[in-house]
Amino acid sequence: MTAPGAAPDNDIPASNDGTPRTGRRVRHWLAGAGVTALAAVLGITLAVRGGATPACAAPPTGNTVHKGKASFYDAGRSGGNCSFPGPPADRLYVALGASQYSGSAACGSYLEVSGPKGKVRVMVMDQCGGCGPSKIDLSTEAFTKIADRSQGIAPVTYRAVVNPPLDGGLTFRIKGGASKYWFAVQVGNHGNPLRSVEAKGPAGGFRKAARQSDNHWTIEGGLGPGPYSIRVTDVYGRQATATGIRLVTKQVQRSTAILASASPTPSSSPAAPPTPSAAPSPTATESAAPTATVEALAGAAPLDAPRC
Repeated sequence: MTAPGAAPDNDIPASNDGTPRTGRRVRHWLAGAGVTALAAVLGITLAVRGGATPACAAPPTGNTVHKGKASFYDAGRSGGNCSFPGPPADRLYVALGASQYSGSAACGSYLEVSGPKGKVRVMVMDQCGGCGPSKIDLSTEAFTKIADRSQGIAPVTYRAVVNPPLDGGLTFRIKGGASKYWFAVQVGNHGNPLRSVEAKGPAGGFRKAARQSDNHWTIEGGLGPGPYSIRVTDVYGRQATATGIRLVTKQVQRSTAILASASPTPSSSPAAPPTPSAAPSPTATESAAPTATVEALAGAAPLDAPRC
């Protein structure tokens, strides 16, 4: 029984036979559906903010031209979400939204961005938390090359730079905390987005490493004390293998392996190790160059492209 003055349990008038109408039940169902939808939206938002990779995410590749808008920011001395030791020397870098950052898959690749004033080539270094699929965040130095800073946001088009010319070969940086029981490495100076990284110690075959959202590749159980051979494959199928990578953490180890080049020459077998060019003597944070081999380019189109 309803207490005097209290709202009835069913605020819909009863039908002539005394059976309550279904209107309130419908409203309850709609309210429940609304809560479910809201929870789903919040779940997606929280997942993106938490670093999860959205479904069907992939970095820009091939000749696809993307149209969108660009803003600008200053990362200071940070290497961004890609965990690089610092920004590139020219400070021309870009942060991508979660779908194109793709859980660090875009790290170290390059984009050509065109705006009202011209073009600029930038390296992917960071994830932009507030950027949707068509928004990018350029460094201040990069933005001023394609638009007036006073604009704040500028219309742009951008595309991947396939096989960008680079200074030197692949670099490797063993993560702090890595040991013979847990392998973790960051690959740098590769140009094209990476598809896979494999590594092996003095004994045994190559083992596939898992990509992490902080742009490191890890192998549980480790590979022993080293030195290591590391085989890198980009999204176009080009491979390079470097040997002699030492278990020294937080130091950049340079190699002569060149994964991306302006005019790659396909072949059916690994090429002879390239002749290393003159390089400065290793500093306190760099080691001598490991040896390397370069393997074939499988094709111009990216492999395993997502189908959305």
